[in-house]
Amino acid sequence: MTSENHATVKADSAALVMSPTGSTSQAAPFSPSTSKPIQELPDELIQAGWSKCWSKRENRPYYFNRFTNQSLWEMPVLGQHDVISDPLGLNAAPASGEAVSDAGLGNGQRKRHPSEDAQAGPNSFKRPKVEIPVTPTTPTIPISPSTPGVKPWVNTTDDKQGQTSVPAPAPYRPSVVYWDLDVQTNAVIRERAPADHLPPHPEIELQRAQLTTKLRQHYHELCSQREGIEPPRESFNRWLLERKVVDKGLDPLLPSECDPVISTSMFREIMNDIPIRLSRIKYKEEARKLLFKYAEAAKKMIDSRNATPESRKVVKWNVEDTMNWLRRDHSASKEDYMDRLEHLRKQCGPHVASVAKDSVEGICSKIYHISAEYVRRIRQTHLTLLKECNISVDGAEPTAVQDRLVYCYPVRLSIPSPPQPRVELHFENDVACLRYKGEMVKVNRGHFSKLELLYRYSCIDDTRFEKFLSRVWCLIKRYQVMFGSGVNEGSGLQGALPVPVFEALNKQFGVTFECFASPLNCYFKQFCSAFPDTDGFFGSRGPFLSFSPASGSFEANPPFCEEFMDAMVTHLEDLLERSSEPLSFIIFVPEWRDPPTPALTRMEASRFRRHQMMVPAFEHEYRSGSQHICKREEIYYKSVHGTAVIFLQNNAGFSKWEPTTERIQEFLAAYKVSGRSLPSPGPSSTSTGDKDSKPVQEQSSARSQDNSSPVDKTAPDTTNI
Repeated sequence: MTSENHATVKADSAALVMSPTGSTSQAAPFSPSTSKPIQELPDELIQAGWSKCWSKRENRPYYFNRFTNQSLWEMPVLGQHDVISDPLGLNAAPASGEAVSDAGLGNGQRKRHPSEDAQAGPNSFKRPKVEIPVTPTTPTIPISPSTPGVKPWVNTTDDKQGQTSVPAPAPYRPSVVYWDLDVQTNAVIRERAPADHLPPHPEIELQRAQLTTKLRQHYHELCSQREGIEPPRESFNRWLLERKVVDKGLDPLLPSECDPVISTSMFREIMNDIPIRLSRIKYKEEARKLLFKYAEAAKKMIDSRNATPESRKVVKWNVEDTMNWLRRDHSASKEDYMDRLEHLRKQCGPHVASVAKDSVEGICSKIYHISAEYVRRIRQTHLTLLKECNISVDGAEPTAVQDRLVYCYPVRLSIPSPPQPRVELHFENDVACLRYKGEMVKVNRGHFSKLELLYRYSCIDDTRFEKFLSRVWCLIKRYQVMFGSGVNEGSGLQGALPVPVFEALNKQFGVTFECFASPLNCYFKQFCSAFPDTDGFFGSRGPFLSFSPASGSFEANPPFCEEFMDAMVTHLEDLLERSSEPLSFIIFVPEWRDPPTPALTRMEASRFRRHQMMVPAFEHEYRSGSQHICKREEIYYKSVHGTAVIFLQNNAGFSKWEPTTERIQEFLAAYKVSGRSLPSPGPSSTSTGDKDSKPVQEQSSARSQDNSSPVDKTAPDTTNI
């Protein structure tokens, strides 16, 4: 990136700017002005906090660091003695006057040669040329981040005539890495045509974010006005997931063409909180207060709604009986109050639900129709933007593809991307901040470096990285909007397995692919994710429910939404039924038994089930879905429910990746390698409804059981574990 991109004298901060036209906006120098030529600073020094100032007293320039308050007369060199971070000067670099040869530059540093400076706009990123096949005729084998001779991405300045060359700093290397992008895929698919999704654009993503936030507000207001309750925590997020199972609309986030209109997920969760939300209690007084509130709310609802005489009679009699019991029995225990509450719910619940049914269905219907209207607006704006850029959406001839098997490759878009607007980047300590029109998104530097690597491996239409920052902004904004604005909201829906578990899966069972991930939380560089339009540039193979591999070994840790998990099981069994090549899926789902979820019940009864085990609650961890922005000590959290691990494999997959006793023991040992954990981030990682109402019994070790299906017990190529 050229140095014209930065402010001059006494600039407060350094901003990396992306512009489709290559134009830059440069701030005027602060007074007093000088006729002396002002030598611009290299990008690395500006990002490290250095700025060039003018001394009125000495009538000469000097250099000031706004992070350390250090002043120097001579141009500083990165790595030199820093009195704050390196008081003894152990990491000091050679003096600026010393000659530094190319051979003496360590850590991948080297001087830039004039031949490397391509004729590009001043806002474009200089990148090593990486040959990536446009068509998936062979498996993509990208250059490894650690491959010698490949220059990593650093913001270096161009060498100028008569100016001393400043060595580039070593590339940013995170101290802790939660991914392994060197693992090559064994997933094979049939070649597919490019997708017809509209290409992402910050202006459209900003509009989508604003409308989605308004939709959340509508949901909150409807629940409060019609039912007098707060919306169930994360129910809106699970509604988005559940709707995408049946949605045939064109928007990647908001539903617009669903049948049925009423969401079973949203309806069930609202009904569970009527007449009041039941929470976990620890003490007797809390149980007594909860019983009293439930009785009062049930009586109030039945009096204010159009209930039948029989319903009024039953509810009022049970409420009065409960009130009398509360007045006369002051020696009851916590268990007595909870038993009484359960009895009252069984007696009054059906009558309360019958009077609230129409109102709750109205909430679900209203939210869906508002969403459909917002989708129409977003798409109209998007089409107008593309038309202004002379990009045609309709009438394009479909790309011809051959009917052949190829290694899986990222989603490609058939519609060319429009010019991208300016997105600013600056670093605040260890956090990368990207700003567009005042809207800032953040990601830690480690994950920002990871996104750069994924982009280099997967993107084929932007070799100069001119659209990189705008696409990163769209990506992070999309997930930020999907998560919601609450504390820890949405992080459980994007939880990932610990790194040692992924390593064991790869080593013992040949797993190279994640069925449910994102560019932010993926471990492998090949994965499926929710948003093909934004994630495809970073390696996504598209949504898993539309991904059809012919062979390979996969890990599936779906979002814990019942309808979504059920759709996943249907898709898995269909894939295993159709393929005769080695195909294996290792599924991680919550151990919800009260009542059991349809997905768990179906997998346990599947003829493709080869093995099953359960990892007890509070004895294993997940990585937070907010790992790209949260503190390092907050990345891991304890699971509040058991996790069922189920192996679904066809015969060829079982022969190749059989879950033998030795492999299972090695896999379970990986769960014992624990990081520093926090409690669960909240209800997002627990079940919906009443599945978490009973405490989970702690166990000392993971349980493994023989789960070969009756059909497989007679097969010659299967064995009992």
